[in-house]
Amino acid sequence: MSSARLDAIHHALTGLQDPIAAQSWSASKQVKAVTLAADGAVELAIELSYPALSQHGALAAGLTEALNAQGLGPVRVTVTQKIVAHAVQRGLQPLPGVKNLIAVASGKGGVGKSTTAANLALALQAEGARVGLLDADIYGPSVPLMMGVPGQRPESADGKTMEPLIAHGVQVMSIGFLVPEDQAMIWRGPMATGALEQLLRQTHWQDLDYLVVDLPPGTGDIQLTLAQRVPVTGALIVTTPQDIALIDAKKAIKMFEKVGVPILGLVENMAIYCCPNCGHSEAIFGADGGKTMAAELGLAYLGALPLQRVIREQSDAGTPPVVAEPEGTAALLYKALARQSAVAVGRLAKDYAAKFPTITISKAT
Repeated sequence: MSSARLDAIHHALTGLQDPIAAQSWSASKQVKAVTLAADGAVELAIELSYPALSQHGALAAGLTEALNAQGLGPVRVTVTQKIVAHAVQRGLQPLPGVKNLIAVASGKGGVGKSTTAANLALALQAEGARVGLLDADIYGPSVPLMMGVPGQRPESADGKTMEPLIAHGVQVMSIGFLVPEDQAMIWRGPMATGALEQLLRQTHWQDLDYLVVDLPPGTGDIQLTLAQRVPVTGALIVTTPQDIALIDAKKAIKMFEKVGVPILGLVENMAIYCCPNCGHSEAIFGADGGKTMAAELGLAYLGALPLQRVIREQSDAGTPPVVAEPEGTAALLYKALARQSAVAVGRLAKDYAAKFPTITISKAT
């Protein structure tokens, strides 16, 4: 009888869907164990492949209710999460201390890419992941101000690598920590690329589940070179709804496709303006341009973010919305974006390099 009951629960899980990953629990391979306890209750262990700390209780409650409704109770559901490393472009090795690297790109400046990258990093951290944020915009670093650590300098314990600064629980590195705030970086492409590679590889990243990289705008030689040299798990494209931004976003997508970097999805920023006084909403930059383009290109549409003065004010103050108002509307939207981005990473091929032994050949004596 107990064996039949456990089989029935396994069968039921093929028809019950993870509401975040939009996939059945069985197909997502997140069912860790189904066992029968001494008191007759079934203990179901779920191990998420993405960070969703704020959703553990709701997921457990939903599964419990669904299984009890099918007469399979009593059931006790526990939800945990484990983030694993996924493969990067062919020919590149993942960074030491970094499981997954998410590039945030736009192809065009002024669409809120850095704000999205900072809040994405903070949201992943809030959902229980270990996260780093690299400001790759050599010419216009904004992450130090946005993360509340302007004017600080990284330390080095060994004289070879730099320790990332910690801001709101996130490990942060930027060229802005190494040069005066008012100094213009008048560098040609190779110098900028070299500086970024140093920041990336000579920072002592400490056991990160995700490193979010805020790429500079554009799709020229610098961006293409970075996309070829930086071991990227997947890229997130940020755009606004109007056609002029969508044109450049499409160029960024094509750039990543050329170098074999998977596109995690598209984010539509400043999708709608919400008046803080009267509550009126208006699509200033047009409606659903990013959503339409994502459908045309077969990309995941990861969500829309509003144009709100409070987002700008909190980011300028060094406490972005995810930190300033963790349960506010903007913060909840960024957390949903973070979960969907992590789900997209989780669908990619895993990295098995660490499972194979290192082989060395020595000369016979």
